[in-house]
Amino acid sequence: MLRHFPEIGIHYPHKKRDYFIAAFTFFCVAVCLISDATADMDKQNALGVCGWVFLIGLLLGESTDVRVQVLIAVMFATIGEHFASPYMGGYTYRFGNVPAYVPPGHGMVYLTAVALARSGLFMTHARAITAGVLLVCGLWSWWGISGIPAQGDYVGALLFCVFLIYVFKGRSPLVYVAAFFITTWLELIGTAVGTWKWAAIDPVLHLPQGNPPSGVAAWYCLVDAVAMGGAPLVFKGWRSVSEWLAAVRGRRTAYQGAAND
Repeated sequence: MLRHFPEIGIHYPHKKRDYFIAAFTFFCVAVCLISDATADMDKQNALGVCGWVFLIGLLLGESTDVRVQVLIAVMFATIGEHFASPYMGGYTYRFGNVPAYVPPGHGMVYLTAVALARSGLFMTHARAITAGVLLVCGLWSWWGISGIPAQGDYVGALLFCVFLIYVFKGRSPLVYVAAFFITTWLELIGTAVGTWKWAAIDPVLHLPQGNPPSGVAAWYCLVDAVAMGGAPLVFKGWRSVSEWLAAVRGRRTAYQGAAND
């Protein structure tokens, strides 16, 4: 089950950029969500502008592959946000909308998961970090279905099971493990200050869920999986289109040459 984890006993270099991306995103998430808790729509939109500026700035030093992944993550997550929140009512933002900072925020969150996953810290201590994450998330999920809290969290327990599948069956387990840190951070802050609130009963499964659900990282892992799986398809499609255009131009040139003769 650990075949996709980094090899043990290898020196993995530490790059300051990876840690900067993570620290910067953790800081921005906290400031943004706390600020939005008492903000009006104008300030919320301003936070959205800042989010796009920060995301674009962080992407300047990334490869084309990562940039495409981030773009896919933003598009897929934004569609998912509108479906899950305003339409389904799984969770609700203060104004009943999807705040302007959410799309670029998803891009920064995904980029942070990638940066942490490739960092020397995570690559060197992959198994220990993963064990710690699963222990914490597992205890959190158990607490939700133990009957101790007033509001049960059976959805969170189910999501934790899905999270386990991502970690042990996915080809990029460290991205999913890293996603747990940043997504748990933003979910705990966002729900604590009232920026959004999860429905007590999930509208699809009709089961109790926490605020936030314990295994909420699994939803973000879905975004990560789509981004990583979709990027190769985008490049393949782009190459096909480029080859087709080149062939069209070649035939046109040959036709014009024959006409001139």
